[in-house]
Amino acid sequence: MHFISEDLEDYVANHSQAEPELLAKLNKETYQKIMQPRMLSGHFQGRVLSMLSKIIRPKHILEIGTYTGYAALCLAEGLAENGTLDTIDIEEELVDFQRKYFDASPWKDQIFQHLGDAVDIIPTLNKKFDLVFIDADKENYVNYFHLIVPMMNKGGIILSDNVLWSGKVLEEVKPNDKSTPVLLDYNQLLNTDPRVETVLFPIRDGLTVSRVL
Repeated sequence: MHFISEDLEDYVANHSQAEPELLAKLNKETYQKIMQPRMLSGHFQGRVLSMLSKIIRPKHILEIGTYTGYAALCLAEGLAENGTLDTIDIEEELVDFQRKYFDASPWKDQIFQHLGDAVDIIPTLNKKFDLVFIDADKENYVNYFHLIVPMMNKGGIILSDNVLWSGKVLEEVKPNDKSTPVLLDYNQLLNTDPRVETVLFPIRDGLTVSRVL
């Protein structure tokens, strides 16, 4: 769903920082070889993630939902010296694809892949995070949030993707729709939980920025 016209989206992208060559290759190969390439963050949102990370200069980043690694590489651009990025995904067949591009980047020794259920993996990560990007199964967004907040440094940022869910958050929920009700609850939680302050941006499919107080 396009919240602004495609022509205006193109104008926005064309007047934002260019997509780095490595990410352009990753983008192209994802569309050629991987199922559901629309899940890729893509040029404009990727530059937004990169800019936010560069502003924050995080020591430790957590990403929930790696897919083919595009967003991870964008976030890694802002890592502090000797910083780390832990990224979690449940799809075993994507691990080698991700690693190929991670190893081709300047952050190959700073990106750590975790395969499995994020609900189980997150509590095992012995770190305090400055930046977290949630972009995995929508049904667990609330669970991820409650696991993550105690692991954040004060002033840390939680980014949540797809929170407008192609506009379904404004529509009557269909009986077989499991994701939209959770996203409705999640958006309400982010706006009312006293541990964070939140702004929801209509970027791509909706991107929430929450600052831990």
